[in-house]
Order: sequence, then C-alpha cells, then structure tokens
Amino acid sequence: MAAKKKLKVQVRRVYEEPRPDDGARVLVDRVWPRGESKERAALDDWNKDVAPSTELRKWYRHDPELFDEFAERYRAELATEEGEQGLDRLLRTASGSGTLTLLTANKDLALAHTRVLEEELGNRI
Repeated sequence: MAAKKKLKVQVRRVYEEPRPDDGARVLVDRVWPRGESKERAALDDWNKDVAPSTELRKWYRHDPELFDEFAERYRAELATEEGEQGLDRLLRTASGSGTLTLLTANKDLALAHTRVLEEELGNRI
C-alpha cells in the first residue's frame, strides 16, 4: 500500500511574485488586497471562509500584545460550521498539488492570521 503524500503548507504575501513551487495558491483574506490585480495574484482560489471575521480583525489591529487572545478567538471561528467548511475547501483545493500556499496581504506574517491557519491545517493533515 502506497504511503499518502503529506501536504506542504506555506505562507507568503500575495504581493510576492508567484513561484513554480507554490502549488495551489489561495488568498485567505476577507478583503481583496489593495492594488493587486487578479491576474498578477495568480490564484487558484479566494477562500474568505477561513479569514477572521471583520469584527475580530478590527479588534485585533495586529497588536502584538493581543496575538494570543486573537489566536484563541480565531480558532473558535474556525471551529464554526463556516470555518470547518472553509478548512475542508482549502484541503480540497490543494489535493493533488502537494503544496498549499496561503496568501495574505498582511505585512507582518508573524502576527498574521495565517500563522494560526497554518497550525490548524497542520493538525488536519
């Protein structure tokens, strides 16, 4: 019986040039990135269902002191029916590609929701 190939998940800014090793490229922001064209983004999908709610995003404001509480609240959003469906959609989009590239417009990836999303996906694959 052949071993199932593990999905590689990586995070990049949507403003970076697409790379041949990106696999499935999915924008995971609720709002379209300012100044970015759909052609240049070269997306396979735009999955708003896994992005933090507008209310949570505005509350958080990328304040480093709030990151732990933000991550907890965001995980709770991902545990809702909408969040679960969004996570399943991400995995379906990436199936067969071997790599899933989560794209965001956030400048500081260490404080971005994609950090939490990457961990949650890692728990599923």
